[in-house]
Amino acid sequence: MSLVTKTFFMGLLLALLSVAQAEELTIEITKGSQTAVPIAIVPFAQQGAVGNVKLTEVINSDLAGSGFFKTLAEEDMLTQPSEPEKVNFRDWQVLGQDYLVIGQVVGNGGSFNIQFHLFNVHNGQLLMGYKLTVGGNELRRAAHHISDLIYEKLTGRKGAFNTRIAYVTSAARGNGKQYMLQVADADGYNPRTIAESPEPIMAPAWSPDGSKIAYVSFHTKRSEIFVQTLATGQRQSVSSYPGINGAPAFSPDGSRLAITLSKDGSPDIYVLNLANRNLTRLTSGLSIDTEPSWSPDGSTIVFTSDQGGKPQLYMIPSTGGRPTRLTFQGDYNARGRFSADGRSLAMVNGNGGRYRIAVMDMASRTVNVLSEGNLDESPSFAPNGSMILFSANKGGRSVLSVVSTDGAMQQKLDFQSGGVREPAWAP
Repeated sequence: MSLVTKTFFMGLLLALLSVAQAEELTIEITKGSQTAVPIAIVPFAQQGAVGNVKLTEVINSDLAGSGFFKTLAEEDMLTQPSEPEKVNFRDWQVLGQDYLVIGQVVGNGGSFNIQFHLFNVHNGQLLMGYKLTVGGNELRRAAHHISDLIYEKLTGRKGAFNTRIAYVTSAARGNGKQYMLQVADADGYNPRTIAESPEPIMAPAWSPDGSKIAYVSFHTKRSEIFVQTLATGQRQSVSSYPGINGAPAFSPDGSRLAITLSKDGSPDIYVLNLANRNLTRLTSGLSIDTEPSWSPDGSTIVFTSDQGGKPQLYMIPSTGGRPTRLTFQGDYNARGRFSADGRSLAMVNGNGGRYRIAVMDMASRTVNVLSEGNLDESPSFAPNGSMILFSANKGGRSVLSVVSTDGAMQQKLDFQSGGVREPAWAP
């Protein structure tokens, strides 16, 4: 079976995957930006018991991984102040730093008091001072929150470090496999299994408010679409028609799902009203139409179709109408996903036997290839639109990768025990 066929049928033949364990996660920056802004994050002074989480390590990883910043190694620091009055800005100017972060964390029973300061090294200006108190199990989330604050202050764009991702993995269980849908922090830590089955699970899609995930399960030996509430674990079957039930995508208001069904013949795009289960058919014909994605305003759906002979992206009004072709560059374009502002569209671009992640500027229709792999798939934008999460092939297994939307930075989230696929970044 060709790669094109596998992709079009939404990965029905998943590769054998393994459990992702947080303690076996390696984050590797494989490509860095030459224009990254130098920033020094001094190890926070610690008082009392503060657990195993080192806040500055998390903040360093977040900011360096964004592609916008180049962090200073701890061993290269001349001093390590934790209070503003002890900062000698000349030390940091000599080291070529633009910004400086210092802070303290104090253990207080079952909680932690954290404060930090952000400075402009060139003029000594205090750009931000911040205090927060968190519970004993919230140190890592607090570090991501601090990263978001620093990122937004220095770039003018909201951060996406304190967010979540979903992905599919599996483990050997007896003579077969146990497939799992997991939710983790955006950097891959703190994974939690929200659904599992001895049959494949695939195509996770977040609701706009991040409270639910739609996905495809084969637990009855045939495809079925479920919507699951994360807080309670309660799930509901919303589509179990004969044939393919696949590729769910929530509408921007969360009231509908765009899905792929083959109940009437070839796979086509439908819109399912979640309140009354009414279906609206958007496409028809002999072509394979799949992988729908809504525009942020809900007016348009982008989908993959082979109606022109090879898989390409097409657009159609979400209320129905005539589809128009969107992509022409390359032999293959599929799995289109909009950025939150609707200005960009991520996709899998195939050319010359290589399948890489690309992004289209919706205004100019220009396509820029971002990743450097051969079998990259399943792109998903960060909520702030600055990065794209995708699945890449490394040594014959799948790993999660993140690439900045200008292609300047790329990093891998490598789960040493096995592979992960079909990532989706939460809103």
